[in-house]
Amino acid sequence: MYLQTPRMLIRGFTPEDAADLYEILGDAETMENCEPAYGLEKTQQFLNTFCIDRNGAVAAVHKESGKVIGYILFHDMGDRVYEMGWFYNRSFWNRGYAYESCWAVIDYAFSEGKAHKIFAETIDDVKSVSLMRKLGMKPESVQRRQVRDPRGRWADLYLYGLLEDDWRQTLRES
Repeated sequence: MYLQTPRMLIRGFTPEDAADLYEILGDAETMENCEPAYGLEKTQQFLNTFCIDRNGAVAAVHKESGKVIGYILFHDMGDRVYEMGWFYNRSFWNRGYAYESCWAVIDYAFSEGKAHKIFAETIDDVKSVSLMRKLGMKPESVQRRQVRDPRGRWADLYLYGLLEDDWRQTLRES
């Protein structure tokens, strides 16, 4: 995948992205609703085995700086259904970069006929759910106290999805 938006470049990860990815996955506040922050060695292992070898995620690169500022999970679950998720460098939050780059991935997946459905899940009912809604995803379920948060407390799991028909409707309305 190689996509461009006005401010972002979306591409596959490379081994040279380890330091930028560590700034994202190694930040405790960024990871607070997922799992404990990664160390550098764990980041490098994850980068190589999942992001590169399995093509499980793509890098969101800030065009102006050339820096990887986002990790976008885009994982083929089979039968044209994809799981999507994201983490962004906290220094770049609240500027629309996540929306811009995630929408580009969604648009590509549906326009190229690769996806029938894209879904995402989170325990963050504020920031992540807000982005899911902005991306046009619809709530599918709340699994009450389904998973443990990084502190070991039970948390609700919010599931959102976007069907190809929903995406086409969004395009007609814009």
